[in-house]
Amino acid sequence: MKPGIHPEYRPVVYRDKGADFAFLTRSTATSDQTIEWTDGNTYPVIDVQISAASHPFWTGKQRLLDTAGRVEKFRNKYARHGGRAGR
Repeated sequence: MKPGIHPEYRPVVYRDKGADFAFLTRSTATSDQTIEWTDGNTYPVIDVQISAASHPFWTGKQRLLDTAGRVEKFRNKYARHGGRAGR
């Protein structure tokens, strides 16, 4: 690696406030905010809107879509406009 052209790779805390979940990892992301971690050290913190703790796929709270209902909705929509999809 060429010296001086790469961003600093350091420990960073990612925090999902909605799920009250945070994890420490290494990243090149930067932040002006800091947080004191459980090990007593202070790290930069990056707030995210969704993480594995709040994403519907990982929490098992995802909605299943009715594929047949979507096809019927499509056909009804284009049948009103005289399109060929409704025939």
